[in-house]
Amino acid sequence: MPIVQIEMFEGRTLEQKRMLVEKVTQAIVESVNTAPENVKIVIRDMSKENYAIAGKLACDK
Repeated sequence: MPIVQIEMFEGRTLEQKRMLVEKVTQAIVESVNTAPENVKIVIRDMSKENYAIAGKLACDK
C-alpha cells in the first residue's frame, strides 16, 4: 500500500488538488503495478511563514 505525503505552500484550489491526486495515483498505479484503491495520499498545506531556505523565511522573499 503506497502512502504519499505531499507538502506544498497553501493557495492551491480544490480543483488543482483533485488533478494532483489523480495524476499521482495514476503514476503510482503504473509504476508499481497496484490498484488505485491501494494508493493513499496526504496533502499538507503550509504557509510560507513556516518554511525557510538558507536562513530566510519563504514569506520574506
